[in-house]
Amino acid sequence: MFESWPVLLAGIMATLVGIGLARFAYTPLIPVLIEAQWFSASSAVYLGAANLLGYLVGALSAHRLTERFASRWVVALSLATIVLSFWFCAFPGGFYWFFVWRVLSGVSGAILLVVVPSLALSCTPIDRRAMVGTLVFSGVGLGAVLSAVVIPLLLAVSLSVTWLVLGAIGVLAALLCDQGMKRLPAQSIRAHPQVVGKPAIPIMTLIVMLVMAAYALDAVGFVPHTVFWVDYLAREQGFGQAPASFQWALFGLGAACGPLLVGLIVRRVGWHRTLLLVFSAKSLAVLLPVLSLSLLSQSVSSLVVGALSPGIVAVISGRIAELVGPSAHKLVWGRTTAVFAAAQAFAGYAMSAFYEQGQTYTPLFVMSSTALALGLVLIVVSRRAEQRGHSSPTSSGS
Repeated sequence: MFESWPVLLAGIMATLVGIGLARFAYTPLIPVLIEAQWFSASSAVYLGAANLLGYLVGALSAHRLTERFASRWVVALSLATIVLSFWFCAFPGGFYWFFVWRVLSGVSGAILLVVVPSLALSCTPIDRRAMVGTLVFSGVGLGAVLSAVVIPLLLAVSLSVTWLVLGAIGVLAALLCDQGMKRLPAQSIRAHPQVVGKPAIPIMTLIVMLVMAAYALDAVGFVPHTVFWVDYLAREQGFGQAPASFQWALFGLGAACGPLLVGLIVRRVGWHRTLLLVFSAKSLAVLLPVLSLSLLSQSVSSLVVGALSPGIVAVISGRIAELVGPSAHKLVWGRTTAVFAAAQAFAGYAMSAFYEQGQTYTPLFVMSSTALALGLVLIVVSRRAEQRGHSSPTSSGS
């Protein structure tokens, strides 16, 4: 595993900045932005969803950008944009100013999540691909842990200082990411056209589409905890900022450990069976706060959803690579991420509007749990389709 350190360094730092900071650091800031009267409750929630809109744009453009420009520079520009988004939001600048920078941070985060994990898979031998392909997503959890630990301390100074320090952390992570990128094999980071073959049999296209659709449903299940969880506990349920921040720290701890745990599971049972396990567990964990808001229920929900937020991303990425091969992974993974981003943006804005109308987050957890259960059904159907494809005359003759 030591020889994979440049891949892991680049991947972990990219996902830390792209999602762990750009997305997750905003979640514990929502109630503080409202209390400081920078924004109304509905405006702060919509700004959280703005990042999801940018994520869609970034997912659609990532593959094309790296076919025209060197991946290292595309990654560097994305990292720099996220750092600037923190620094330019350090002072009240109005809703539209924040909206632009939250969108740009989403665009950059998606590019990082598409490009760097694909490079990691292409640089890693098959026998280490399950572990490396999942570990690169642990940066998501590290970012959430950092935000949970650092933000309460910084908020004691001021909200502006919090934004500035988050940007400084982003600079450090960006420099480490670039060190990893510089040490990747030259052919992996040079811009070059890819020739992606079509699936050998039509059923393979259907299987990939079913996995994509399940990932889209995970996007719906992804929103309540990653955007509204802290505000839900702190303001709606009246627990206050400190207990809510503690739950966010547990979420981050779970997210930091999740990719490692799912990597170990994948090595034992394979990509498909791991998908069945993680969709089942996440659906139950998202629903748990509706059934009980005891400290134990909150903590289990935070840990499990935290672990499986990057965990499912890692397993879907690995499953796609298993289906289409590493050479086609970046293109197909970019499309898969775009599907996820579209569903996520739609769910984010729909849930924000739902909250604005009803002023309660509780039904959103029920909706998300149901979406994850439907995703589980699609994963089961995809396996049935794969088995049928292997047993068909076309498959056996190819």
